[in-house]
Amino acid sequence: MTNQVHAGRFTADPEGGPVTVFLIGMRVNRWWKFGTVARVGAAMPRMLAHLAATPEAGLLSYQQWIGRTTIIVSYWKSPEHLQRFAADRSAPHLEPWRRFMRESAGTGDVGVWHETYETMPGGRESVYSDMPVFGLAAATGHVPVGAGLNTARQRLNADEVGRRLPE
Repeated sequence: MTNQVHAGRFTADPEGGPVTVFLIGMRVNRWWKFGTVARVGAAMPRMLAHLAATPEAGLLSYQQWIGRTTIIVSYWKSPEHLQRFAADRSAPHLEPWRRFMRESAGTGDVGVWHETYETMPGGRESVYSDMPVFGLAAATGHVPVGAGLNTARQRLNADEVGRRLPE
């Protein structure tokens, strides 16, 4: 993904198929516990590097924001791909998760959280105006807003085969 700005209005490809959206993050509750914060936070870059090098794992795209509460919005081929990665003993997830549960969970120093959503064509909507390729469009395809995709309602009503449903 580049930072090239695409002038005009774009949307995610309405024929992009199902996408699993996974939000995950960490919240620093006690900033003075820097060692704990650093240890917990250091696990994610290794996971993302592994996923970037292993396309068959099913990660399509992600963006992240870092602050007191860190968030990564990621897009996956399916919930099964996400669950397979989480349970894969050879992937860099289980060991850091087990270490967190053993050493940090329940201390209140660092919070971790995640949410998972399954989206289907016809059940999601997006628009990007004067933006680089971003979000769902980075995962499914970046297409210009045009006939039949001009309003949020039209984009939301795109069905599984790309036909526009009547409004």
